[in-house]
Order: sequence, then C-alpha cells, then structure tokens
Amino acid sequence: MRRILLVFAAALAALALPLSAQASLGGDVASVHADQAHLQGTLRSTATSAYTVQELKAATGVVVREYVSPEGKVFAVSWQGPKAPDLQQLLGSYFQTFTQAVHSQKTSRLRRTPLVINQPGFVFAMGGHMRWIVGRAYDPTLVPGNVQMEEIR
Repeated sequence: MRRILLVFAAALAALALPLSAQASLGGDVASVHADQAHLQGTLRSTATSAYTVQELKAATGVVVREYVSPEGKVFAVSWQGPKAPDLQQLLGSYFQTFTQAVHSQKTSRLRRTPLVINQPGFVFAMGGHMRWIVGRAYDPTLVPGNVQMEEIR
C-alpha cells in the first residue's frame, strides 16, 4: 500500500508544479540545458553510434538521462533517485497526456505495481519504493530504428 501511495504522491506532486518554459521529451537538444538549469545539476554527455545521452545529476541525488537522436530530438528520458524529478519539466508537451492517463488509472490501480502508461506516441513507467524512484518515458515514433528500448534506463 505504501508503494502505491508513494507512486501516486510523486505523480500528484508533479501535477502541482508550475509550468516550465521549455519541453524535454520531444524537444530539441537545447531543452537539455533548460533542464540542467532547472535541476541545478551537472551535465555529462556520452555519444553512441545511435544517440547521445545527456546525463544530469542534481544535488538532491536525482539523476536524469535524456536520450537525443542524431536529428537533435529528445526521444526518451529516464530518471532515478530519492524522489521523482519535475515531470512537467521532463515530459514537456507530453505532460497533459500523462496527467489524463494518471487520472483515468486512479480507480483501477489497487495493486502494488509501477505506474505504467502505454499509448500510441507515449510510453511511461515509474515505480520504486520509499526514497528510491525510477522511471522512463519515451515517444516510440521518435526512437531511432536501431535503438533497443532496453538501452533506455
């Protein structure tokens, strides 16, 4: 029961946050720098043949990874840490889809399972336990063809 409450509390806390100026998921590489400023964290880039990972580490212990395609679009984001990051900042224009899906699942989520949303154009998963939350979100239409979703962690 605590896990369910924690996941929903994190989701609801994200709903209460103020609007952000730029989007991340679906945004361009410039949105990574807006996220860095918002998180007040350090940035490290790692390039692979299929994408670049922009890893942001905040002083709060939250680590956010933004996956950028060769075209410069953020096609996926993932996070881990003692609390959920500002999901409105990370999800950008997908945040409304997220909030609608969370509201529609409220009555049907009675088990101790992660919050999972699987819709055309938006996939989201978040779970964890007290003081440790992990999650990821991506747009399947933006994922480069040679990327396996297991790489997004």
